[in-house]
Amino acid sequence: MFNRLPVIATTKLTNVNTELIVRSSSDAVDFALLKNGKLIELHKEEDNNSFAVGDIFLAKIRKPVTGLNAAFVNVGYEKDAFLHYHDLGPQLSTLLKFVKLARTGKLKDFSLKNFPFEKDIDKNGGINDVVKANQSILVQIVKEPISTKGPRISSELSLAGRYLVMVPFSDRVSVSQKIGSREEKDRLKRLVTSIKPKGFGVIIRTVAEGKKVAELDRDLQNLLNKWTIMCKSLNRAGHPSKVLVELNRASSILRDVFNDSFTGIHVDDESLFDNIKDYLLEIAPEKETIVKLYKGHAPIFEKFGIERQIKTSFGRTASMSRGAYLVIEHTEALHVIDVNSGNRSNKAKNQEDTALEVNLLAASEIARQLRLRDMGGIIVVDFIDMTRGEHRRKLFDHLREEMKDDRAKHKILPPSKFGLVQITRQRVRPEMKIKTSEVDPSGNGQEVEAPIVLIEKINVDLERILKGPHRKSDIVLNLHPFIAAYLTKGFPSIRNKWFLEHKKWVKIQPRDAYTYLEYRFKDKNGKVLK
Repeated sequence: MFNRLPVIATTKLTNVNTELIVRSSSDAVDFALLKNGKLIELHKEEDNNSFAVGDIFLAKIRKPVTGLNAAFVNVGYEKDAFLHYHDLGPQLSTLLKFVKLARTGKLKDFSLKNFPFEKDIDKNGGINDVVKANQSILVQIVKEPISTKGPRISSELSLAGRYLVMVPFSDRVSVSQKIGSREEKDRLKRLVTSIKPKGFGVIIRTVAEGKKVAELDRDLQNLLNKWTIMCKSLNRAGHPSKVLVELNRASSILRDVFNDSFTGIHVDDESLFDNIKDYLLEIAPEKETIVKLYKGHAPIFEKFGIERQIKTSFGRTASMSRGAYLVIEHTEALHVIDVNSGNRSNKAKNQEDTALEVNLLAASEIARQLRLRDMGGIIVVDFIDMTRGEHRRKLFDHLREEMKDDRAKHKILPPSKFGLVQITRQRVRPEMKIKTSEVDPSGNGQEVEAPIVLIEKINVDLERILKGPHRKSDIVLNLHPFIAAYLTKGFPSIRNKWFLEHKKWVKIQPRDAYTYLEYRFKDKNGKVLK
């Protein structure tokens, strides 16, 4: 069960401010999660997404395939969903019997307290032994359609609540491994066992830590009500049809990540504002006042600096402070991330210490990038080589710490002797891909990086120069006229902000001969500053 419904680490951190910014348009809703103003997650909910993770369908087996030990199932998508034998669940026979009785109207009590369970299926059995073509079955989406593949499904159903996950046709109570205290685990298990209805198993989520029995019981009753309503609909449902809808993306994000660090939820649509406020009243009524309806003239993502962060975070390169940067490449088989120190120089430290510092910085950014882009599968990271074993251990521990809040199930291997770190990360939705390039205004038909990406690189180079031996030199920036205008327009312009931040005036000289992406920092004598 933990493979499909990863629980959330909610370690209470001091001085952490978390905000959710919600932007609505005619065909989609975008959700940006900020931690201390920095974008860490970006989600999109489209109107045409009929196969969200958590949705439950009444479907029909199309055909079992012995060679794959799996069945293809018609859930209404253009490609059949894939149901592997290991995703059937041990109580498949009980589920099939339950669905048949509910469909024919012979079953009126859906509580399972008096429902006789069948024998568990053989965990090493074959697909043809347990299902057949045209059989009705309840299945749940565990992985949305990606690329040319249909959805991945499971018939081991689960209903996720704020504090608990309810599992029909089971009696097991388990506790999230991310709850560290043995006493707290025992307390929660004892409380839930006392209120759990017969015939239902329960997974206690990390956010249940410290909660009282009344809160847990309320969550459990809500899940039981959802189960009953779904079962009542089976009698009149066709094939295929969605019989249980997962929460909308806004509510599911809040359900999974909301904690005491949230200081604001800003929404630009009135109906969404009402829905989110109502849901927050259910899960955290004391925080209801942090939900704000945004009525500003500027687009909400512009107002909170999200558009700028999107443009600078989703390209092939991702800049970090002090001149370091990542290069992120995607192949058919895996993702590759290369860590570069750039032109950075640090005379106060030796090469090994500098490598450790850059690697620790990169580990934090990589953890953010994986969540932000929702990268899944195999990720190989080429960190800067370090010879000392304690430094490699420190990097490994730091990367694990940075990724502990990642909701996707993941595994990190220690650095190899070549400095490579391998990560596997679960992906249940298509990867977030955002185009950051734009048409070259020179009219050559090519695409170039968006201006804001270029500005970010210029900022990094300027910061590096001002920390080096050229701090007291006159600084002249030569670049394309379009970019020169972008840096000097308005008040305060970007150049004005540089002056306020660095107490250094940068002279900007447009150069018609320069390409759109070309720029050079020089001193007053025209010598290029490295």
